[in-house]
Amino acid sequence: MAEIAITGNRRTEFGKGASRRDRRAGLVPAVIYGHGETPQHVSLPVRELGAALKQSNVLLDLTIDGKSELVLPKSVTKNPLSLQLEHIDLVLVRRGERVTVEVPVHTIGEQAKDGILEHVSNVIEIEAEATSIPNFLNLDLTGVAAGTTLYAADVVLPAGSTLISDPHMPVVHLSERSTPSGDDAATPAAEATPAASA
Repeated sequence: MAEIAITGNRRTEFGKGASRRDRRAGLVPAVIYGHGETPQHVSLPVRELGAALKQSNVLLDLTIDGKSELVLPKSVTKNPLSLQLEHIDLVLVRRGERVTVEVPVHTIGEQAKDGILEHVSNVIEIEAEATSIPNFLNLDLTGVAAGTTLYAADVVLPAGSTLISDPHMPVVHLSERSTPSGDDAATPAAEATPAASA
């Protein structure tokens, strides 16, 4: 996974008015917490932060007052109408530390032509080193027959990662396409046959 460096500012004013001033200045209010330390209130540039958050489980290398710290996005608040970033909670991590995260699952491979793919769960929970969290995991559908369900245990994890989700949690199901019954299939042909003249 990539580490993205962002430089922010420490916040000294709080409340809705201060938050609105930050947003007008192109900044997003944020709180950094974890490891038993006092929460830090900071503001981060919205453009750089928005670009970074396009990646799932992105690791941010934040520099605040000349001090660099690694953080993971924990909770993001967006305006429901404009979808603009309004606030973000960040959790401190250290290199070598193992963390539990949800990772998106992508399907690869050609599925059976007689099956319809249904996504039951789009993410699974794993434990991995903070600096080695995968952006996504692949689930291969090659050779999977219609009517088959694939589970969390079927997702191949990168070395050093551990599955936290229930291994029996369904991830995708390849349902069988319905086919017309014999009587229904024969009806159009029968109707198309002209009656014999007397």
